[in-house]
Amino acid sequence: MADSGTGGGSTTTSANGTAPGAEAALAVEGEATPLRVERVEPSIAVLTLSRPKQLNALTPELVDLIRETLVELGGDASVRAVVLTGAGRAFCAGLDIARQVKRNEGRARSSAERFASQENFASMVRAIRAIPQPVIAAVNGAAAGAGMGLALAADIRIAAESARFHVAAVKIGLSAGECGISYHLPRHIGSSRAAEIMMTGRPVDAAEADRIGLVSRVVPAGELLEAALDTARAIVANSPFGVMLTKRALWSNLDVTFDTALEIENRTQILTSMSNDHAEAMRAFLDKRPAAFTGR
Repeated sequence: MADSGTGGGSTTTSANGTAPGAEAALAVEGEATPLRVERVEPSIAVLTLSRPKQLNALTPELVDLIRETLVELGGDASVRAVVLTGAGRAFCAGLDIARQVKRNEGRARSSAERFASQENFASMVRAIRAIPQPVIAAVNGAAAGAGMGLALAADIRIAAESARFHVAAVKIGLSAGECGISYHLPRHIGSSRAAEIMMTGRPVDAAEADRIGLVSRVVPAGELLEAALDTARAIVANSPFGVMLTKRALWSNLDVTFDTALEIENRTQILTSMSNDHAEAMRAFLDKRPAAFTGR
């Protein structure tokens, strides 16, 4: 599905050991490697979203790659920890809006199609939570919308000083609840702070994220990956079974209604996607002007 290498001139293969050509059909159109997988150490895998020109924005194809690669790694007992990060100056900017608008140009999508697409995006979050290995998000820059959802779903978040978290969707006429955000954010930082961030749509910089407990710590950008790897090494030093059950117990005991939260988010997102305000926001985005919302 995605590239895997051990650095320094090694041969690149996919996560399951197949040749690079075998994965070309799953790559985002025009992009050979939108997701890289590297076994930097025998027991640690690093997943890098690799669309830096698009700020690692998500397409349906990339969503599929992320989910399938996580499932594949989850079934590999030799992988004990996973680090998730982004190439370039962003972690993940959320949905690739420009590509989505172009793809749907000239045709109206049914509510069933919209819902299936929303569920597909939510599947990435489920995959992070479902795999037995701890996932560490090394947030190197902007994490917006579904990209913020990816970061929040990780077991541990470490941020570069350049990191910014942004719910984004509420600014374009949609609900801020997507990809697990309405489930994870209040559990990470409390309901009042979560409500203020989600309802205003304001960004949260790295310093604030550290202060309110959204991330474990903040480090200089050049030290981010090594900080994440150090945490992974500390985890790997513990019992595999103990770590697996710790992850399971931690999340199970926080709450057992995650699927219900996703169902509510999916329905809310579809309802808001049918609104006039969302259509206006899409036009304004393409016109590079402020949206004129009417509340309809």
